[in-house]
Amino acid sequence: MMEAARRAVERKGHDAALRALNLGCGERFHPQWVNLDLFPASAAVQKWDLKNPLQFASDSFDVVYHSHVLEHFPKKLARQVLAECLRVLKPGGILRVVVPDLEEVARLYLQAMEKAASGVPGWRENYDWVVMEMLDQAVRESPGGAWFEYLRQNPIPNWDFVARRVGAEAERARAAAGRAGEASPQSRAARMRAKWAYIVQNPGAVVRNKLARIVLSRADYDALQVGRFRRQGEIHQWMYDGYSLGRLLQEVGFVNPLRFRETQSQIADWTQYGLDNEPDGSAYRPGSLCMEARKP
Repeated sequence: MMEAARRAVERKGHDAALRALNLGCGERFHPQWVNLDLFPASAAVQKWDLKNPLQFASDSFDVVYHSHVLEHFPKKLARQVLAECLRVLKPGGILRVVVPDLEEVARLYLQAMEKAASGVPGWRENYDWVVMEMLDQAVRESPGGAWFEYLRQNPIPNWDFVARRVGAEAERARAAAGRAGEASPQSRAARMRAKWAYIVQNPGAVVRNKLARIVLSRADYDALQVGRFRRQGEIHQWMYDGYSLGRLLQEVGFVNPLRFRETQSQIADWTQYGLDNEPDGSAYRPGSLCMEARKP
């Protein structure tokens, strides 16, 4: 039955446009898909907060996909997001979920700890990176956290190791971290323009913030700012391995959860969309867990 469903999806991919939905797409989307994100990076992306039910009818899509999204929700809310994915999928439709792989990074952590403790050259720095990879995005209190601070180093002592862990995003992340540390007149002018634009567009929030500064102590105001940041979506709220993600998908109502590589999928012509892979076939985000399941 599963093979028949797979062939049906493949025929659909060749004979008609695939009705596909990409949730929390960021800057990684395909124009033939329906793309949603809280902060749209393009006119091809619709603004939507995934904390709310999806605005689509039930049984609307052949495929629903989200990458490095689910870990940003608490477990209870993650279950609700997956339930909405199930609702909008057609019977036999495919959900593809990509998350950081807790098992892989945990195994690498143990390896790095043993090698660093044994004095193997280079593994002290690798250990530092792996610990940060596990924990930083769950505990940080400002954008980028320790991750950005690490990437601002020049040179980065274990760049090859970091690049293998981060993949195609590595160079872009390093460039962004470098820009974040610059203080050129041009960047200051850009920040001032952004500041005034925010004031014009959000006068109520600006007034409330000013009142909070007056009413609260410095410690309480700083705590408020940390709380605001941690509720904006950057923080990891949970982590998954193949076992826990497969079990969660089944509990929500999906069937046949299966693990795939970045370039493998039950979705016809998967690599042509370039969502989990680069043009050369390399993984966009190494260290990820890619899992697919079906709506009964």
